[in-house]
Amino acid sequence: MNNGPVLRATNVRRSFGEKGQRVEILHGIDLQVQPGEFVSIVGASGSGKSTLLHVLGGLDKPTEGEVWIQGQAMHELDEKQRGLVRNRHVGFVYQFHHLLPEFGALENVALPLIMRGDVSVKQAQVTAHDILTRVGLGHRLDNRPGELSGGERQRVALARALVIQPAIVLADEPTGNLDQSTAGQMLDLLTDLRRDLGMALLIVTHDEPLAAAADRRLKMQDGRWIDALV
Repeated sequence: MNNGPVLRATNVRRSFGEKGQRVEILHGIDLQVQPGEFVSIVGASGSGKSTLLHVLGGLDKPTEGEVWIQGQAMHELDEKQRGLVRNRHVGFVYQFHHLLPEFGALENVALPLIMRGDVSVKQAQVTAHDILTRVGLGHRLDNRPGELSGGERQRVALARALVIQPAIVLADEPTGNLDQSTAGQMLDLLTDLRRDLGMALLIVTHDEPLAAAADRRLKMQDGRWIDALV
C-alpha cells in the first residue's frame, strides 16, 4: 500500500530527435501530488504541458528522471508494465473525448474494466451504469457519441476515466471544447466527484476558473515551472 504521494516526479526531462539535433521539451521537472489533491497546470501553447502529462501518466517515458505512481517506478517499467499500472491507478480525460463511435455510452465506459480482465462483463457494465448515473447520464446509456451533445460526450469520457476508481485523474484541457456554461458544469462535476471519490486531480487547462479552483495552480513556461511551488 502506498502511503506517500499518489504521483511523484523528480528531475524529469524529455527530449526528442537524434543526437546533435535533439530538442528538449521538459527541463528537470519536479512535482508531487498528494492523495485527494487538485493541481492545475497553466501555460502558453507549446510550453510542454501535454508532454509532461503524458510522461507523468506513463504514456511516455522520461529521457531522464523518475516518475512514481502509487509507489511504483514508472520510469523503470516497459510499455506493457506501465499499461498495467495505468489501468489500475490512472484515469485520463482529453479535450477531445476519443470515445468509440460505434459503441453506446455504457459500452464505452465499461471497456477499460473489461480490458483489465479482473471483473466479468456484467460487473463492468453495472459499475459503468453507476458512474454514468453519477455524472448525470443514467438516461443515455445506449446513446452513441454522435447522438450526444459535446458536454454529454465529455461526461461520458470522464465516467470512462473514473470507472477503474483511479487514484488520480489526469485531464488535458477537459473543458477546452465546451462553451462557458457547459465548462462551468464540468468544473462543478469534477469538484463534486473529487470530494465524493477521494481521487487526486491533475489538470492542464487554459480555463482560468478551472485553474483557479485547484488547491495549487502551477505555471509552465518553456518546459519549466515559473511562479509555482511544487
